Amino acid sequence: MINFTLRQLRYFEALAQHRHFGRAAEACAISQPALSVQIKELEESLGVPLFERTARQIRLTAFGEDMASRVRDILRGVEEIGEMARIAQSGGAGRLRLGVIPTIAPYLLPRFLRQLRVDFPDLELHVRETMTANLIEELRHGRIDAAIVALPVSEPTFEEMPLLSENFVLVRPKSEEDAPAPAPEHLERERLLLLEEGHCFRDQALSFCGMPTARPHEGLDGSSLSTLVQMVGAGLGVTLIPEMAVPVETPTAEVTVSRFKDREPARKIGLIWRKSSPLGPQLQKIGYTVQTSAARRE
Repeated sequence: MINFTLRQLRYFEALAQHRHFGRAAEACAISQPALSVQIKELEESLGVPLFERTARQIRLTAFGEDMASRVRDILRGVEEIGEMARIAQSGGAGRLRLGVIPTIAPYLLPRFLRQLRVDFPDLELHVRETMTANLIEELRHGRIDAAIVALPVSEPTFEEMPLLSENFVLVRPKSEEDAPAPAPEHLERERLLLLEEGHCFRDQALSFCGMPTARPHEGLDGSSLSTLVQMVGAGLGVTLIPEMAVPVETPTAEVTVSRFKDREPARKIGLIWRKSSPLGPQLQKIGYTVQTSAARRE
């Protein structure tokens, strides 16, 4: 009879992800020898090797690759059972691990969190801010419960709840305050400043301007909208930012904000979660709280 433990599966999943015994052991908060022993016992229990070990790297065997996806499903299911128990014990409150992309978090969260404390006073909230690709991966593997991102994500295992739509505005140096806004296709001539690669907002801006997403790197990409606005104020170019960022980012910079006349670029923002999540009904209520908060102009 094959006999292994959930702990061994968690160690296997960590090693499959990190491909390094030291990093996997650190992620699991155990010693490297202890991790090695558990992986060896798991392989002996299954009767097949899970990893190919060389002096320089660790690879999953063919069987290990097949097993990895199933182990993720098992661990996610276990996590969801635990979540169901927490929900039952707390009468609907419990813990929520929420991911938010950086072009939304600083502007929506302050209003949203205040209202959330009113609507869900017993909810224990953990917020994770990172880029969309990271959030999708973490949501898929059960490391977060939901995420606020730009839609669509088009992941068949996720629910998508549209929350709001907002326009992008053009930010230019203060000296151009009286000049008409250029047409989108002419923005490249203005030296368009963008977020660094990996941000979905970058791709949305390039798409609106009809520019290739893999344009030559000019060394003028920013890591945040705040950095982009300050670069514009210094006369380095122009940029696009979402409308919700205007009150936060522009008052301290020598810039002017303009709208496009013929067509305004926009994005849809929504809440996503796994279809299998027991938090689904609660997440819909939280989504309504986000909508209410976003509709307020404070």
